[in-house]
Amino acid sequence: MKDIYDDLDFEELMIELEKITAKLENENSSLDESVKLFENGMIISKKCNEKLENAEKRITMLINSDGEIREEDFIPQE
Repeated sequence: MKDIYDDLDFEELMIELEKITAKLENENSSLDESVKLFENGMIISKKCNEKLENAEKRITMLINSDGEIREEDFIPQE
């Protein structure tokens, strides 16, 4: 199911999340509106997480080995 946030990039999603956070912190919204804002925030948060996970999967390192360049998966060091 496509929603309004599907076409936004990570930075745009973060801006939307910041707007929702500000509204929840600063406005005297009704309970119903606050719950709707919270739900939208959770949707955006999930999309941000998906985008970060996808970016991590795409990150590769180019290794020069004996004049040969090969691609390896990026494995973050903990």
